Amino acid sequence: MRHFNYLTKEGAEATFFRAPEIFDNNTPRGILSHALGATLYMPGTRETIAKDIISKKNRGLASTVFCLEDSIGDAEVPRAEQNITTQVQEIYKALNEQEIEPIDLPLIFIRVRSAEQILRLTDKMGDSSKLITGFIFPKFTSESHEYFEAVKSLNQQSVGPFYGMPIIESTQAIYRESRIHELMETKRLLDSYHDLVLNVRIGATDFSGYYGIRRGPDVTIYDITVIRDCIADIINIFGRVESDYVISGPVWEYFSNGGRVLKPQLRKSPFEQFHDTQGNNRTKIRSQLLNKYVDGLIREVILDKENGIIGKTIIHPSHIIPVQSLYIVGHEEYLDALSIIENCNGLQGVTKSHYTNKMNEVKPHYKWAQKILLRAKNYGVFHEQHNFISLFTEDIYV
Repeated sequence: MRHFNYLTKEGAEATFFRAPEIFDNNTPRGILSHALGATLYMPGTRETIAKDIISKKNRGLASTVFCLEDSIGDAEVPRAEQNITTQVQEIYKALNEQEIEPIDLPLIFIRVRSAEQILRLTDKMGDSSKLITGFIFPKFTSESHEYFEAVKSLNQQSVGPFYGMPIIESTQAIYRESRIHELMETKRLLDSYHDLVLNVRIGATDFSGYYGIRRGPDVTIYDITVIRDCIADIINIFGRVESDYVISGPVWEYFSNGGRVLKPQLRKSPFEQFHDTQGNNRTKIRSQLLNKYVDGLIREVILDKENGIIGKTIIHPSHIIPVQSLYIVGHEEYLDALSIIENCNGLQGVTKSHYTNKMNEVKPHYKWAQKILLRAKNYGVFHEQHNFISLFTEDIYV
């Protein structure tokens, strides 16, 4: 898989100063953990999963989850398990028959209900289970060791590699009186399976449900104070540099129904600065973006990034390109990161940025620079004067 692989060669050259690199199940964990981007959930009962992936229906899709938990009813589980098995086998067959190229195959995860389900599914899938990158563990707590034991067992059998992605969404994690103890114990558990943990995910929908809250489409999750406080503690504990965990952002629940659904909340500057090479009116570009995409989603992803979160759970294909494009590294921050890394030998403590608008301090900015270069590897680097609006062209709206 490679992000933005749908672009033509000319389109990619016009967009990227540095193009995204290829990744797959065998990519080192430290790189792969940053590569998921917009992760699209699909209910396990969906019978067109294989068809959609083989036909590349969802442009830009780089990671997806086949869900066996909240998206289906309890009585539907057996049928969903059989359907997922069939769909994965169809994709595997198409790959072997070269109906789809490996570079076009998204990372595939399964959201399970139990550790036993992991073992049962991989056994049913046989060789096609090689397509699975990992499993998502809902309602994960400090006592949920059985999930990682199942993944560890599969990897010891050389079936994988498989990874696990716990979702922190329990009452123990959100309630103030138990939160810090629960999060610290959860981290202790994850540390014992460190190399099997691909992402730490946040279940903000479940968190909100415990308080009878549902955020509106014109606010971000950071505007909901009780959830924001919990996210802050999750970042504090799991986001420390020495922990080496990637935290993924909560799901965005809203999508356009064809009309305007939100008030415009984006700053104007990215749109005003974007120079449309086709000569189209910039106001028109902004209007199209706000009419077709949820501007609240863009605001939330920007806040995710500012808080050190990368990756986003999504429930609609229209979210893929907005989210992915926001992870592309800007030309300025890329040059800053390179400068910091190049001067890490201790000869200089502070250097002037290439754009001469800031000072880069090597020691405090070093880890930031490493993360920027990881994002650049996965998502690419924009040419100077380009930003995420560069990818919102007319054909995206068809």
